[in-house]
Amino acid sequence: MAVSKCTRLSGPLIQELLDSVDNFLFDCDGVIWRGEQAIPGAPEVTNLLKKNGKRVFFVTNNSTKTREMYAEKMAKLGFLAKTEEVFGTAYCSAVYLKHIAKLDGKVYLIGGNALIKELQKLGIQTVGSGPDPVFGGQSDWANVPLDPEVKAVVVGFDEHFSYMKLSKALKYLDNPDCLFVGTNTDSRLPLEGGRAVPGTGCLVRAVETAAQRKAQIIGKPSHFMFDCVVSEYGIDPARTVMVGDRLDTDILLGFNCGLKTVLTLTGVSNLDEATAYQESHCPERTGMVPDYYVETIADLLPALQG
Repeated sequence: MAVSKCTRLSGPLIQELLDSVDNFLFDCDGVIWRGEQAIPGAPEVTNLLKKNGKRVFFVTNNSTKTREMYAEKMAKLGFLAKTEEVFGTAYCSAVYLKHIAKLDGKVYLIGGNALIKELQKLGIQTVGSGPDPVFGGQSDWANVPLDPEVKAVVVGFDEHFSYMKLSKALKYLDNPDCLFVGTNTDSRLPLEGGRAVPGTGCLVRAVETAAQRKAQIIGKPSHFMFDCVVSEYGIDPARTVMVGDRLDTDILLGFNCGLKTVLTLTGVSNLDEATAYQESHCPERTGMVPDYYVETIADLLPALQG
């Protein structure tokens, strides 16, 4: 498929892409749904892809839901998705700690219930979740008691993030043998109407700054997210396409892993950004230029229905 980058995916090109791949990776928010509403036509697209023999997986940086929670949401919105087809950062973080890092101990967790559940499924105990308000003064913060069984600090989305949690994370990470994992580096979570709230990346960067250490990042654009899918399904990168709405996570993941990439314009990034990256000729930015773009993944429907 000798096509220039950032090409509108339409007409015969859609069928050419479908013929060239066996596996589809979809981001979720901004791609197949917005909030609690499915993107019009998205369930039909993913369901028809499966009917036509394609393997479909869902990869999301969101650490606030378990695989089961995602599968339940998808079922309600009309997607035919199995739990084991969902790869979120809560699940992938647990896989990393259990099977790659071979963690032997507890996790000090800055994160929520989904992370607790995914870690517990693999036999990993956590401490630290929930509110942890500040008490006392600087001497108290510097001498806060630690759990000697903690061997890793994991940072995900945590609405209860506090100065006390930051202090405890710093103390644990003063030990160079303590592992440091961040679920993702998304700095902002977009909301309807152009609004946004701080994302997990803000918390990860705060802990990195305090601890003067870099976290092992699990989510997109880290290669590990794709490695999780490969380890369970043995898919071929050359026969796989990543479909997402963010240039700096979804599209860059595809570039990092040697996948074909499709940007959908129903979410965060826009065509002007992609074009600017392409014209910059900057190596750090060209990896965020998609092979193709669509207005919505529903653009694939005519080819699938035909």
